[in-house]
Amino acid sequence: MSRIKSAFERLNGEGRKALIPFITAGDPDAALTLPLLQALVAAGADVIELGVPFSDPMADGPTIQRASERALARGMNLRKVLALVAEFRKTDGTTPIVLMGYANPIEAMGLDRFARAAADAGVDGVLVVDYPPEEAESFGAAMKANGMDPIFLIAPTSTAERIAQVARIASGYVYYVSLAGVTGSGALNVQAVAERLPLIRQQTGLPVGVGFGIRDAATAARIAAFADAVVVGSRIIEEIEQSTAATACANVKALVADIRRGVDEVKQ
Repeated sequence: MSRIKSAFERLNGEGRKALIPFITAGDPDAALTLPLLQALVAAGADVIELGVPFSDPMADGPTIQRASERALARGMNLRKVLALVAEFRKTDGTTPIVLMGYANPIEAMGLDRFARAAADAGVDGVLVVDYPPEEAESFGAAMKANGMDPIFLIAPTSTAERIAQVARIASGYVYYVSLAGVTGSGALNVQAVAERLPLIRQQTGLPVGVGFGIRDAATAARIAAFADAVVVGSRIIEEIEQSTAATACANVKALVADIRRGVDEVKQ
């Protein structure tokens, strides 16, 4: 059983919802990424999405774009991201790690080579923002052949047909983008999200995570009332930006622990 599936089954048995925080590998620098990952686990993360920095992160708003720019300026790349995951696995064999990024670095490495290297490093899932499901059969097959989950985004504008295409390829969980826009943008309409999830669940039995626009414990609790997982990214990156190297881990841990408390207010 994959670590992602195991995590969701454990939470289901406990009557709890998953918390999935996101950080960008190499932001603010490579030396802090491993301590930040460990701080997320200590704060109650169930799955961690680790961003692979890219020069044209089209789905991301200014906050995560800045994180990618900082990481790239300090020399972070896909191979170094995999090395960071391998280092994390030396002390944590339980917490699932999902790489989140764009197709270009994977295509440059080669899909099969990437799949083998990611599995060897201890990656559990991969979400490639610009792999549409219609063109992702090879990606999905490569991930599953190497014991990893291919994870896909579903948008507010996704049709039932598109959701069904995602459901045929995806495993682990699906990520519902709560806003029609980039990360960190707009005001979250919780009721609109709640009304959308039944259509997704008609097409897939996978857990549904909801992200984009979740910034605090109160909003996380409202989303956790109907989602299987709450995904938080831009707000954590902002906390890193506002911190020094000496305070970043403690500040991120406190923020994520507070959001964890909000998620845990909801029982299945």
